[in-house]
Amino acid sequence: MGWRDWIRTVEIEPSLYAADFARLGEQVEVLMRAGARIFHFDIGDGHFIPPITVGPVVLQSITPIIHREGGVLDCHLMIETPEKHFAMVKVAGGDSVTVHYEVCPDLPAVAAAAREVGFEGVGLAFNPETEPEAVAEVAGSFDLVNCMTVHPGYSGQKFLPHSLERIAQVRALLPPEIYVQVDGGVDFENAADIYEAGAVLLVAGHSIFGREDLPRTYRRLVQALA
Repeated sequence: MGWRDWIRTVEIEPSLYAADFARLGEQVEVLMRAGARIFHFDIGDGHFIPPITVGPVVLQSITPIIHREGGVLDCHLMIETPEKHFAMVKVAGGDSVTVHYEVCPDLPAVAAAAREVGFEGVGLAFNPETEPEAVAEVAGSFDLVNCMTVHPGYSGQKFLPHSLERIAQVRALLPPEIYVQVDGGVDFENAADIYEAGAVLLVAGHSIFGREDLPRTYRRLVQALA
């Protein structure tokens, strides 16, 4: 199993960082009944990004719910030396792990370490200031490339100008077997344009969890891609 098996042409990934943590399990179940299958789980260390977010303890509490229904946990490690935490994230139930270009001097070694731990998917994220050409040159060890369309760290940010051009650029530079993911500011107005630019994994946080009717907002995003 891996990304080739998980993606149903295109996927909206609810970003759990934006969820109501007092009702996290309930909200996950509601979204799975609405059709969501891949959930995005952000881990931040307070160094690479300013906030300390959630970690393996919270991840472990929701993986049984998601795995029971055939879902997947896509873990985005916005942290320095991510390889030190691979084993804990895997034990907690993570299925795929994404690291950042900006903090890994030996990217092939980090990708190999993730696969050795047993991750079925390994991704490479890059920040808005990083050139797509530089990322494409070292992306061969990865299954997906995550084009950040906000500055990582906080949910609810606006989609940055010129992001569509960056998405299209990285898509054109990568071989077809490497998927493009977009994370940041995805909403009803830009989802179709993001998909058209070449992304098949759209991470949506505030645009789903910032509204009261989660199933309706999730389905509305899916319909925007039809």
